[in-house]
Formats: sequence, C-alpha cells, structure tokens
Amino acid sequence: MKDNKEVIEVLNDLIRINRDRIAGYEKAVENVEEGDAVLRTLFYQLSDESQKMKQELADTVVSLGGEPAEDTTMSGKIYRAWMDIKDAFSTDDAKSALEACEYGEDAAQKAYAEALDDSEGTPDNVIKLIRNQKAMLKLSHDLIRNKRDDYEAAAHRSHY
Repeated sequence: MKDNKEVIEVLNDLIRINRDRIAGYEKAVENVEEGDAVLRTLFYQLSDESQKMKQELADTVVSLGGEPAEDTTMSGKIYRAWMDIKDAFSTDDAKSALEACEYGEDAAQKAYAEALDDSEGTPDNVIKLIRNQKAMLKLSHDLIRNKRDDYEAAAHRSHY
C-alpha cells in the first residue's frame, strides 16, 4: 500500500489543476464577447465542474489525514500547463479562447493519466475518484473541441 503522504501529494496536485482550471475558465469568460451567451455559459459550467471536482479531491485528502492544497500549480509536480493558458487569452476571439481551453483540457487529461499511471498501491476509492474525474474531463475536452470546430466552421463560412 502506498504511503498516505504520497497519495495526498498526488491529490493535492489534482486540486491545484482544478484551481487553475477554474481560474482559466473565469479568464475565458472575461475574454469572450458579452453577447456570446452559449460560450459564456459553457465556461461557467466547466468552472463549476472543477469546483465540484476540487471539493471531492479535498474531501479525500482530509479523509486520508492531509491538508488540501490552497495554492495553484506553481508548486504542483504533475501539471503546470494551465498557467500558460491563463496568459494565452490576448484577444476577444471565441475560437482563440476555445483553442486555449482545449490545450488546457489536453494538459489536464495528461495530468490525470499520469496520476493513474503512478497509482500502484493507491487505495481503490482514490483510483476510482481519479478515473471518474478523468472521464468527466474527457467529456469536457470533447465539448470544447467540438465548440471550437463549430466556431471555426462558422468563421470559414462568413469569409465567403
């Protein structure tokens, strides 16, 4: 069985990812046109999703006798890419925002995959939680990708 300290460290890295994901989607909302209610609503929903995942992870950390992370990925070992996303929003372009979010979702998938790859000796309930969250994040990734494709197609049509 893996030492609780090691499991807590991984869970805290995933908490940091979700904290950064929340901040990234809040930034995305600010950088999308006011009138784009569909995209703004999507970004709010994905931020809320990360709030819930962060809380599940924090509850698990506490149940293992640890202290949930309150910081961001600047100190996280698994995942740092979302920090780049926060800086990537330089325009009010929906497609650019979606591309940046997709990149962040790719990085989140990678981080969760690494957490699962290194899960030998991790309690089953923790592995199940990480797998479930990874699956939810995959759905979010696909939703972002499909929206990006929709915006790309609409922009292409408007050029003709």
